[in-house]
Formats: sequence, structure tokens, C-alpha cells
Amino acid sequence: MLDHRLDDELELLRSTVREFANDVVAPVIGDYYERHAFPYPIVREMGKMGLFGLPFPEEYGGMGGDYLALGIALEELARVDSSVAITLEAAVSLGAMPIYKFGTESQKQQWLPKLCSGEMLGAFGLTEPDGGSDAGATRTTARRDEATGEWVINGSKCFITNSGTDITGLVTVTAVTGTKPDGGKEISTIIVPSGTPGMTVAPSYSKVGWNASDTHELSFDDCRVPLENLLGAQGRGYAQFLGILDEGRIAIAALATGLAQGCVDESVRYAGERKAFGRPIGANQAIAFKLADMELRAHTSRLAWRHAASRMVHGESFKQEAALAKLYTSEAAVDNAREATQIHGGYGFMNEYAVARFWRDCKILEIGEGTSEVQRMLIARGLGVGETLAAR
Repeated sequence: MLDHRLDDELELLRSTVREFANDVVAPVIGDYYERHAFPYPIVREMGKMGLFGLPFPEEYGGMGGDYLALGIALEELARVDSSVAITLEAAVSLGAMPIYKFGTESQKQQWLPKLCSGEMLGAFGLTEPDGGSDAGATRTTARRDEATGEWVINGSKCFITNSGTDITGLVTVTAVTGTKPDGGKEISTIIVPSGTPGMTVAPSYSKVGWNASDTHELSFDDCRVPLENLLGAQGRGYAQFLGILDEGRIAIAALATGLAQGCVDESVRYAGERKAFGRPIGANQAIAFKLADMELRAHTSRLAWRHAASRMVHGESFKQEAALAKLYTSEAAVDNAREATQIHGGYGFMNEYAVARFWRDCKILEIGEGTSEVQRMLIARGLGVGETLAAR
């Protein structure tokens, strides 16, 4: 018989992060959000709690947990604020995880302890202005300069989270390093430390949401790094990042679940306090049914991401489950944010209310880490239809 309950250790993690989110994040995050300011004090406290090291071994400064533990932390943070949650998700899933999975022992020893402590943030340099969902359309190049023993990188990346903070330590960059025997692009991954000459961090984007997170465009103009900064085998960069994205979709699904549940929490509270025509609005069936549907979406989302995470941590295939979870939870978050705003009425349009922040934050969940269209494509392929069937 399946048992979906958390063990004592994970339950303690969940309650600890929820308390932190409610007591430390919630009272101040609105101010950071409106100022478009990165919440360094909150991130510092998250580092002290060990959240940035959750899925990494203790030998590298981690907590010895797994992706299920990371997802639980992300969900609890996102119930209060998604900017803080995405900072953690990108730092762990996209920044540190490639170093852990594909790095040499020397690279792991050099970077992981600071990444796990939160003293340093890593970023994931994949998306390009003309690429979007087509990561294989990479135009950034890296050529070997054997005379100096360096990679020379030229190109640009866009929408890169955690790439321009005061504590950003590195960006892992995908770049074309040659041509494969079949004529296709040979894409490799290279570690570029922050502050490397030739790498320019553009000013922060003016975003619709996630306003307390850090996002920039990066450009590379004859940016030189040592040849030993190659991450993993040359020519394996595209495959490496496809694997990282599969895992990252579980993390985004957990974050989306948190936002969906936060919408329920705020709406239930408001529906009990707000009165119209002499009684709480929650007494009206129209509102009560909205809340029931919202809870259904949040509950189902939780089952979806935890199922995908469980398969992953047990070494089972999870690509299909990750795509299902990411697709369902992101759309559930958008639906719940819309309904929460409606329940709050005019107050839902005011930034001082959390649901206004949720509404601004939810849409990107249907875009980042693979759009909803990409997820449907992956799911269809897993069923043996769509492009796979057409190619037969």
C-alpha cells in the first residue's frame, strides 16, 4: 500500500521552512518586491539554514538530502513568495547541480562548498535571444586558444536568474565548440567565473513579476577562461542541460504548487474576514466552490510533483512524470492566482495584498524551464504520438 506521508525528517524540514517563510519572509518581502530589490538578508538566512545545500552530499558542504527535500522547501517558500523560491531553485537546480553532476573532483571542491552555503550563487547560461525553447539553436561560440590554454567565448545569453547579484560566483555557459561528424553543432558547457574580463552583465530587466529576484542578459566578447573550466566532456553540453532541465521541472512544479496553495491560504483567510450583505463572502456558494476547486488543483499538484520526485530519487525514469507535473502545476498556479484575485475583488488589484504578487508571478511558470507547449510535446512523445509518430 502506498504511503505519501513525509517521514519525520522531511516533516521537520517542511515545518521549519514554513515557519521561516511566515515569520521572516512574509513581513518584509512586499517592500523588496516593490523596490525591485534583491533580498540579501533573507538569502543569507536561507544559507545559514542549509537550504542551498539540501540535495548535495555533506562532503561538499551539503545537507545530504535529495530532490524531494528541495521540492518541499521550494513549495513552502512559494506559498509566501516566488521571488525567494526561484532564487533558491535557480541557485541549486541550475547553478550548483551541473557542477555536482558533471564537474571534476577539483571543480566540485572549488565551487560546491560556497554554493551549498549560500555564500555564493551560481547561474545557468542556456537561453539565448534567438533561441528560446530551441536550446539547440545556440549561437554563442567558444574556441580553443591552444597558445594560451584558454577558451575564447563570444555571444550572449538572456533571462539568466542569479547572474548579477553581489554574491554571484559563476555562470555555466553553453557554447558551440565545434562541428559533430553529422554536421550538427557540438555544444559544450564552460564555467565562467563572475568578473571575468569580456563578460558583461546588462542592467536588470523590468519584469512583470518575480521582482525581488535577479535576472539579466549576459554578453561575452572574447571572454577568456582556462581550458580546464570545461564542465564535463566536450560536446556533451546539450545532453547535460537536457538532463538538468528534466530535474529542474520537478523543482518548478514544487514552486508552482506552493504558489497555488498560497492562493488558497490567502483566499480562505480573506473569505472568512470580508463581509458583504451581512455575512462573510465565504458563506456564498459561488465563493465556496471557487475555493474547493482551488484546493483540488493545489492538492493534485502536490501529488504530481512528489510522484515525479519520488521516481527520480529512486533511480527510476522520470522524464514523462516531470513534464506532466510541470505542465499541470504551472497551469494550476495560473488558474488559482486568477481566482484568488477575483475573490479579493478590488483589493486583489492592490500590490499590498499577496494575491496581487501571486498574480504577477504565476504566468512565468508556464514559460520558464520549458513552455507548456514544450511539455505537451514531451508528453506526446512519451505516448508515442506527435513528432515521434510522424517520423515513423
